Amino acid sequence: MRKSSNPKEVRDRAVLEIIGKVDKVIGPVVHAREIDRARMLDLVEVGEDHLVGEIVKLDGERAVIQVYEDTTGLAPGTDIYSAGVPLSVDLGPGLIGTIYDGIQRPLEVIRDTSGQYIQKGIHVSSLDKEKKWGFTPVMETGVDVSGGETVGTVQETELILHRILVPPEVAGKITWVAGAGEYTVEDVVAKVEDGSGEEVEIRMSQKWPVRRGRPSTARKPLSIPLISGQRVIDTLFPVAKGGTVVVPGGFGTGKTMIQHALSKWSDADLIVYIGCGERGNEMTDVLIEFPKLIDPRTKRPLMERTIMIANTSNMPVAAREASIYTGITIAEYYRDQGYHVAIMADSTSRWAEALRELSGRMEEMPADEGYPAYLPTRLAEFYERAGMVQTLGGADGSITIIGSVSPPGGDFSEPVTQHSKRFVRCTWALDRQLANARHYPAISWVDSYSEYIDEISGWWQENSGGEWVELRRRIMDLLQQESKLQQVVKLVGPDVLPDTQRIILETCTMFKNAFLQQNSFDQIDMYCVPEKQVKMLQIILEFYDQGLESIKKGATIHQLKRMEVVSDIMRMKFAVANDEIEKIDELRDKLTRSMERIAEMFE
Repeated sequence: MRKSSNPKEVRDRAVLEIIGKVDKVIGPVVHAREIDRARMLDLVEVGEDHLVGEIVKLDGERAVIQVYEDTTGLAPGTDIYSAGVPLSVDLGPGLIGTIYDGIQRPLEVIRDTSGQYIQKGIHVSSLDKEKKWGFTPVMETGVDVSGGETVGTVQETELILHRILVPPEVAGKITWVAGAGEYTVEDVVAKVEDGSGEEVEIRMSQKWPVRRGRPSTARKPLSIPLISGQRVIDTLFPVAKGGTVVVPGGFGTGKTMIQHALSKWSDADLIVYIGCGERGNEMTDVLIEFPKLIDPRTKRPLMERTIMIANTSNMPVAAREASIYTGITIAEYYRDQGYHVAIMADSTSRWAEALRELSGRMEEMPADEGYPAYLPTRLAEFYERAGMVQTLGGADGSITIIGSVSPPGGDFSEPVTQHSKRFVRCTWALDRQLANARHYPAISWVDSYSEYIDEISGWWQENSGGEWVELRRRIMDLLQQESKLQQVVKLVGPDVLPDTQRIILETCTMFKNAFLQQNSFDQIDMYCVPEKQVKMLQIILEFYDQGLESIKKGATIHQLKRMEVVSDIMRMKFAVANDEIEKIDELRDKLTRSMERIAEMFE
């Protein structure tokens, strides 16, 4: 085999060798011949531009390669290179705050190197190899260690203490640890003598194959909700830390905005945002706005706990397919450090379309709507990497996956939506009519569901004085009754209903407008703490209970609607700040007094 001497290379202790030649090129799919010493999923570089690709099919001396870059100009007969390693990501200090493409190339570095467009074959390091980080050792020489344990720490940002971990497959006795000081990601900070007597060097950074999940000691039950500050999510359709959510919705229903809100407001320690095949203008808004945002909980820049992967719809389609694996592997690395990570995958439909295009070019047998038959398997593999785990180091960490789906024409029966719903336990279905009525978040309370209620009810009961489960059950019952009554109203109007039923309609209208609808541009309403959510729900149900009693005594629905306190309840989401929730108790007292005055009229 001949070794490559391409001067454009930037290599990490890996030597490239020629393993074959290009036979034919079909878009991003390259057929190779004369293949020697290659394995499935090996990383390769194709042609004199060294286009990055991955072997996805082997047949004797022939192979099929999916290339993550533009193959224009690539000709049969050109060389194919490989170092015999799978597609992997660099894991170490410097990930946070960086914007990567689908195969972990830092876009800002590429811009500074090649201008506004990504040049073919450009190779840049995923981590800054010149920057020095302050390392503090936590292990001593002579200590027995195993994979996942912490040998030292680096303060990566003000919010994240980065733990330098022993690689999962390494175990033995520490023979040397670097002292406190400044080191680069390539520097050795510890040495471990394994069971065979060989000395293993532990560096500040490590590599991990993207298609193989990082190991953990055990899966743990889910019991803590991911608090988003969005009332329709936290109260009606909550997700647990370590859970999975799918957000299906047609064009313009607010999928991306929900993920933006969760990125900003959720109480995850770290956010990995994957812009997978989205429109360039949407991703541009994210890239421009996110660095300006301040984390409302810590008052620090939001990028200090965010990693972004941008692979827009005009970028190479094969890199789009790899982007979600890049994102989930980075998330697992921080999970192993004991952090709670939330992944925003926007959108899995574009990722599935990349699978479909690559499958078609490889002439595989199509299944539903042209998607490959292994689409459900790939979706399951992705969502199964979520969960709450006990890490190899003994800490608790979690990954929560929130994946949006963009069904063509808003048809929820299409394959990606249907298969995604099979593998998740929570669905936030976006409704076109709500979006058209400017009711945001446009999450349908009819079509959405969450299977995490029982698991997280203990947390909510502890933090709501034991009322959350019953309050949620009652309001969901009222919404179901209202849905049935609306069918009558559409036929004959509301006036034919008795006031005992019209109070249900009024209560649900109040709940939708004063509780479910949330203004992301209002300084108070953009985020709602759990305590405020519970008190808002209490007063709305108080209106129903006391109003029903007043109607039974002779009051009319019109008298109840004209009460001044009704307007106050409708405005409470804007008028009562998160640190002033005692004002809602004052509002409940005012409601009680108003109802008593009406009741006195009929005594």
